Amino acid sequence: MNNEPIHVTDAAFEKSVLQNPLPVIVDFWAPWCGPCKMIAPMLDKILKENEGKMVVAKVNTDENPEWASKYGVQGIPTLLFIFGGKIVHRQVGALPERMLREAVAQFLEVTSQPAQ
Repeated sequence: MNNEPIHVTDAAFEKSVLQNPLPVIVDFWAPWCGPCKMIAPMLDKILKENEGKMVVAKVNTDENPEWASKYGVQGIPTLLFIFGGKIVHRQVGALPERMLREAVAQFLEVTSQPAQ
């Protein structure tokens, strides 16, 4: 299983994110963004702890602006919690690790429920 974030281009977004059978956290970021650098190690750690249960997809908005624009991303970091091609939760800005963990735990709990 992949326990490292995947770097996703605009061209690969649909297949890597929207068609992924696992819950995906999309991290819209840029290399110059301080808060983005702050949450990256937290996301890495959470991903390793949940290996095989989720995917973290990183989208560099400087190099791949198409999907950020489609989703109306105006500030980074923006995290989109996507499952089954649909946004379940949107988080704009950096969070303390405890709050990020809570958001991920809720996301994994919601996405593990059988469809109604």
